[in-house]
Amino acid sequence: MGKKIKVAVMMGSKSDLHTVQETIKVLKELKVSHEVKVLSAHRTPKDVVRYVEQLSNKGTQVIIAAAGMSAALAGTVAAHTILPVIGIPIETKTLKGLDSLLSTVQMPKGIPVACVSIGKHGAQNAAILACQILALQDDKLLKKMLKFKEKMAQAIRKIKIS
Repeated sequence: MGKKIKVAVMMGSKSDLHTVQETIKVLKELKVSHEVKVLSAHRTPKDVVRYVEQLSNKGTQVIIAAAGMSAALAGTVAAHTILPVIGIPIETKTLKGLDSLLSTVQMPKGIPVACVSIGKHGAQNAAILACQILALQDDKLLKKMLKFKEKMAQAIRKIKIS
């Protein structure tokens, strides 16, 4: 078995990378092992299933799936694993990401997908949520997460309105 990949990050299209870069930045900042793949629920469905089914062998504990428009990727992934899946709805030109949001969040009973907000803030939150899940069993990451949250709090405390 090769390197352990704690978080698998998937996107439905290369055009989603501008949003998913925010996820990658947070994972790198917190030094969480991850792998990034472009796999489409519609154009490469068999590849999606093959990839998801082998993630447990890599030590993966959380999957982040970003997609726009019909945004079927997170749901397709969740249908093929018991690992936690976090969906990032990608902002679209036609409906500003509302289509992606509804497709990601409206899952049938038994196929849960945690859904964050549309776009770049959601992409950052997906990484933070994944790290919070991992921190439940990783004391080193827990300490990093506590520092991360404190750093955000300090930034707010420094704001002065005159």
